[in-house]
Amino acid sequence: MTQPIQQSSILWTRTAMVLALTTALAGCANLAPDYARPSAPVPASWARPVDGKPVGTLAAKAADAIDADQLGWREFFLDPRLQQVIAAALENNRDLRVAALNIEKARAQYRITDADRYPAISATGTSSASRTPAELSTSGRATVSRQQSVTVGVSAYELDFFGRLKNLSDAALETYQYQVETRRSTHISLVAEVATAWLTLASDRELLTLAQDTYASQSRTYALSQRSHDIGTVSGVDLASQEATVQAARADVASYTSQVAQDINALRLLVGADVDAALLPTALPETASVLPATPADLPSQVLLRRPDVLAAEHTLKSANADIGAARAAFFPSISLTADGGTASRTLGGLFKAGSGSWSFVPSINLPIFNAGSLRASLDSAKITRDIDVASYEKTIQTAFREVADALAVRATLDQRLDAQGKATAASEKAFRLSEARYKNGIDSYLTTLVAQRTLYSAQQTLISLRLTEQSNRITLYKVLGGGWNEDTARPTARPQGAASSSPDRS
Repeated sequence: MTQPIQQSSILWTRTAMVLALTTALAGCANLAPDYARPSAPVPASWARPVDGKPVGTLAAKAADAIDADQLGWREFFLDPRLQQVIAAALENNRDLRVAALNIEKARAQYRITDADRYPAISATGTSSASRTPAELSTSGRATVSRQQSVTVGVSAYELDFFGRLKNLSDAALETYQYQVETRRSTHISLVAEVATAWLTLASDRELLTLAQDTYASQSRTYALSQRSHDIGTVSGVDLASQEATVQAARADVASYTSQVAQDINALRLLVGADVDAALLPTALPETASVLPATPADLPSQVLLRRPDVLAAEHTLKSANADIGAARAAFFPSISLTADGGTASRTLGGLFKAGSGSWSFVPSINLPIFNAGSLRASLDSAKITRDIDVASYEKTIQTAFREVADALAVRATLDQRLDAQGKATAASEKAFRLSEARYKNGIDSYLTTLVAQRTLYSAQQTLISLRLTEQSNRITLYKVLGGGWNEDTARPTARPQGAASSSPDRS
C-alpha cells in the first residue's frame, strides 16, 4: 500500500510544479500603453479679476485652515437640526444605496474577471458500466465492463504570456474604482442637495410669514379705509387701490403656502423618509454653515481630488488596459488541459500499484485570418481611450467652471447683501414717512401704497439674497470636494509608492 501512496504523492507534486511554472510564466509581457495622466486643460488658479479685484482673495486662509475636501460636514454645517436631517439622508437615501450596491456589483465582477488569470483546479470522480451483447462479444458471451476513476486537474487554462487576462483584470479593477468614486460623488452631492433644500424651505417659510404679516396688516388698513369711505373721507380710487394690494398679498400667501409644501416633499424625497417637524426650519438662520477658506493662490490642482474627476480618470485607465487586451489578441494564445489521478475497473483497485493515470493536452491558437476583426477591435479600443481622454478633460473643465462661478458669486455677495440691507431699511423709512404724511392729509394714499409695495419687494429680495449667500457657501464647499467626511480629517502624508485600495479576491 505504501508504493501507491508514494506514486500518487509524486504525481501530485509534479502536477503542482507544472501549475506553478505555468503560472509564473504567464503575464510575462504587458502590451497596454504606458499610462500618463493628461494635463489639466484649465488655468493654474482661479485668480481672475472681477471689477479689478482678484476673485481668489475672498477669504484669507490661515496657516492651520482645513481644505474644503477635508472639512467634515458636521463642522461645516452649524445648525444641529440640519446635521440630523443630513445624517438621516445618508442613511435612507435610495440613490446612495444604489451607488453602494453598484460598488459591490463591480467588486464581484472584478473578482470574476481576475479569477481567469489563475488555473481552476477541480476534482472529478467517475464510474461507468457497460454491457456488450453476446453476438457482439469476441468471446460469444455477454460481458459487463466497469471503470472507476478519480482525477484532479485543470481545464483550458490560458497562459497569459502577452497580458490579455491581466489587462482585462486591470480594466475591471478600474471599473470598480470608478464606482467607488461615483458613490463618493453621490454622497457629496446628496449632502449639498439636502442642505440646499433645507435652506430653501427655510427661505420660503420666511417669505410665507412675510406675506402673511403683510396680508394681515393690509387687511386691517383696508377695513379702516372701507369705513372711512362709507363716511366719505376716503375716495373710491384709494379704496380700490388698497383692495388690489390686499388681494396681491393674499395671492402671495397662497403661492408660498403651496411652495412650502413642495419644499417639504422635495426634502422628504432626498432624505428617503419622513422628516420630524421639529427638524424643519421656520426661517433662515443667520449662519447655517461656515465659509470655506479660499486663499488668493488657490490652485486648480485641487480639482484632481474631486471624486467625479477621479472617476473619469479611472474610466480612462480602464480604456488604457483594454488597448493592451486588444493588442494581445493578435498573438498566439496557449491553453493547457491536464489532469492526474487513478483509474481501475473496481473501486478497490483505484489505489493499487500501477493504477495511476494522467493526461496533458496543450493547445495553441494562432490568428491567421479574421477579416480585420482584431484590427477593428484594437481601433475601437484606441478610439474609446481617446473619447475618455476628452471626457476626462471636459470633467476637469466643468469642475473648474463650477468653482469659478461659485467664487465669482462670492466675490460680490457681501456688497449685494449690504446694499440690499440698506435699501430695505431706506424703503421701510420711506413707507413710515409716507404713511405719516397720508395720516396728516399731506399726500394721497396712492403714494403710501407705492412705498408699501416697494418695501414688501425689498424685503422679499433681501430674504432671497440671504438664501443665495448661504447656498453659495454650500456650493463652494461642494465644488471643492467637501461633504464626504463626517468629521474633519487632517491630511496625512501617504507613503511613496503606496498602492490604491482594491477589492480582495477572497
